[in-house]
Amino acid sequence: MHVRNVHKDGYPMAALCQAHPALSGYVINAKSGKKSIDFANQDAVKALNAALLIHYYGLKTWDIPNGYLCPPVPGRADYIHGIADILASTNKGVIPKGNSVKGLDVGIGANAIYPIIGSQSYGWQFVGSDIDAVSVKSAKSIANKNPKLTPLLSVRKQPNKAKIFEGIIQPNEHFTFTMCNPPFHKSAEAAALGSERKAIGLKGNKHKRSGKKPRIDINAHANASTNAKTFAKTKPDISNIKLNFAGTGNELWCEGGELAFIQRMIIESVKYKSQVDWFTCLVSKSEHLKPIETSINYYGATKFLKIDMGQGQKQSRFVAWTFTE
Repeated sequence: MHVRNVHKDGYPMAALCQAHPALSGYVINAKSGKKSIDFANQDAVKALNAALLIHYYGLKTWDIPNGYLCPPVPGRADYIHGIADILASTNKGVIPKGNSVKGLDVGIGANAIYPIIGSQSYGWQFVGSDIDAVSVKSAKSIANKNPKLTPLLSVRKQPNKAKIFEGIIQPNEHFTFTMCNPPFHKSAEAAALGSERKAIGLKGNKHKRSGKKPRIDINAHANASTNAKTFAKTKPDISNIKLNFAGTGNELWCEGGELAFIQRMIIESVKYKSQVDWFTCLVSKSEHLKPIETSINYYGATKFLKIDMGQGQKQSRFVAWTFTE
């Protein structure tokens, strides 16, 4: 994790339960002897997130509608700190703080996680956009219920699902940076299959933490490996598949998947190159990096950056580009 990530030393469960007592009902004893939660339990993950945001970021309350994406906070914090490093690189090594720094979170979701971390870590101002009316309502509610967040976050609904910046960035409006966690999958079926695979992995991890031997469901593991070849012919039943961090269709998939979404973002960024200092976006699949870099250079960016991030065994990254000298 990033050196400034306050979550790099793990979860102080006692302090988190004190900050958000509802978390106490989900705390379990891990095999390591430490306190933990069942990360396959959506309600437990949601309670942990609320506790982290209250304890570390000064919120009074935080909640999201059932079924909406409940992201892991530590990894999201790394993205914010990575952007701070980029801004420092063009500011004599000093991270700019305060509401003169303005960020646009494309796809703020119902959770408003990036504006919460960015505003409370560095005092930055944020605009969040989303195509989903429920997400917009939820993000606005989070801002309105938390006095420390209210003056630093405004939320706008994107009226056109085919657009990213257009309809959100207003004439003569300037942003220091944009950020985005793009939809990962190409279809609802692919998203469901990914959720199924992750659920199987989480069940295995749960048994490792508890020290109990897992009961192997041969059919479940076989289905997870073969559905990738067959879901196009026989759509899997997605109604009962639950991901520990949840997520609705708009949050998990879009036409063409991650690469197509980012390519559209790159094309749109040209129109707003004089209104945004840095465009940034998470990239889940490493094989997408080369075509993304090629497109960014083709459209005349003056600088392209790839920032690697790591949380435990998970490796991730985001890209950044600018049209300014």
